[in-house]
Amino acid sequence: MAATFAQLFTPKLVTVLREGYRWPHFRADLLAGLTVAIVALPLSMAIAIASGVSPDRGLTTAIVGGFLVSLLGGSRFQVGGPAGAFIVLVAATVAQHGVDGLILATMMSGFILLAAGYLRLGTYIKFIPYPVTVGFTSGVAVIIFASQIVPLLGLTLGAVEPGPLAKKLPVIWAALPSMNLEAVAVAVGALAIILAARAWSPKAPGMLIAVCGAALATWALHLPIETIGSKFGGIPGSLPMPKLPEFDLAKMQAVLPAAISFALLGAIESLLSAVVADSMSGRRHRSNCELVAQGFANIGASLFGGFCVTGTIARTATNVRSGAHGPVAGMLHAAILLAFVLLAAPLAFYVPLAVLAAVLAFVAWNMFERFAFGAFLRGRGGEAVVLLSTFLLTIFRDLTEAIVVGFALGAVMFIHRMSKVAEVETHMPFVAEDVADSENHRGKYGGADPDVIIHRVKGAFFFGAAGLMDAVLDRIGDAHKALVLDFEGVPFLDSSAVNAIHAVVAKAKKQRVRVYISGTNKAERREMVTHGIAVADVIFKASAETALAHWRGNSR
Repeated sequence: MAATFAQLFTPKLVTVLREGYRWPHFRADLLAGLTVAIVALPLSMAIAIASGVSPDRGLTTAIVGGFLVSLLGGSRFQVGGPAGAFIVLVAATVAQHGVDGLILATMMSGFILLAAGYLRLGTYIKFIPYPVTVGFTSGVAVIIFASQIVPLLGLTLGAVEPGPLAKKLPVIWAALPSMNLEAVAVAVGALAIILAARAWSPKAPGMLIAVCGAALATWALHLPIETIGSKFGGIPGSLPMPKLPEFDLAKMQAVLPAAISFALLGAIESLLSAVVADSMSGRRHRSNCELVAQGFANIGASLFGGFCVTGTIARTATNVRSGAHGPVAGMLHAAILLAFVLLAAPLAFYVPLAVLAAVLAFVAWNMFERFAFGAFLRGRGGEAVVLLSTFLLTIFRDLTEAIVVGFALGAVMFIHRMSKVAEVETHMPFVAEDVADSENHRGKYGGADPDVIIHRVKGAFFFGAAGLMDAVLDRIGDAHKALVLDFEGVPFLDSSAVNAIHAVVAKAKKQRVRVYISGTNKAERREMVTHGIAVADVIFKASAETALAHWRGNSR
């Protein structure tokens, strides 16, 4: 048991160090960590601002949370920090419960993730259908983009910007006359730099170049646009001291739904990110260990005033492409971000909010899974329904509700398809005495025997397919003396299926028809007996052939 626990929860950092860690490995991790930090720096501030909190909280989340994710995680290349997928949930939590409520919900989500990891639920979280993932990711992308229209255009709103999209768009439309052309120019210029860097030199830090260029232009030209300094007073030059968030039972109950949402989305996002890293690197992550690391990271981030931490796909993919050797790269990325806070925080004073909005608009464009979205719409109708339901509920209702409904619809679709695969084949067995006279009718069992009927069940036999036994029930009568139920082609059966079998056995007993059950294993036979199928009423055999042979030998 101890060995199994160690295999599941040993951090990848320990595994890498056991393999032998040398200077070339550290150099590779240092270069990868620097590259990821360059990407994470503007993103962390932009995500924090879009979430309704100050940019320094985004950096704190990336530093503390990112360090713990790499230190304790089950993925070799995972990079943690604030994620765009959380913007909607975080902003709603701040609006409803304030920043203190957000920090408390983050800590509580950490404990939920710890429990999920130690209960080994990570294996099951990966079963969320792909259309659900595409639907909520694309829906979040739309919401993120909509949330950045105001800073992108430099609009001045007469009231607080509404959260729901349906209410937000009319307010934005009414505020269009207040558009700030300088802000628009800065945003367009930043997007042009990002796109040009991506097209001509993919390894160049396009986002950081755009942010630095915009800040320099704002300072040099005294542009009348909103900046980090004008809105937040800049960024503190140090991390805050750790402290427990204020809490009491009533407040914990109030933020519990948000904490559950953070934990659910964080688990999904981090494990998806780990899977992406595995596909790029050929390695394998430990899903439950990863959830435990996410739990500690959220607890740690909340102690320093940060918010939700998760594995981030963009930064993790950058880490892999940059040649990282192991988790040290993610730890160094956090250390480099800390160095920026300690040494260069004043430089963020002139960063325009419009350029950070441009960065997030670019992120939202990449988040919207256009090709997968189109493929599902062109594919089978059931998957399109799951996709659109999740997508529309994410935009117009609630992210957690969208995931739950999407998962439920996906499960129903799967059950429906599996029930269609299951079938019952009816065979009239053949007796040896008739073979010579019926040579042209030779089958699996010989010539026709009117006393015995064989029902061979194929496919998954579960509650969705339990109705298959109705046809068997209808055929039980005085015309036959023996019935063989063959389950050799059944990969598994559940209690509903066993209950349906019990009904067949009960009717056969009343009709004085002998019942044979073949093709089941020991566990399935025990399940049948547990659910009331008496051993005296059935004869269990290894195969339909042996059951038929037993009937012939005892019916003469």
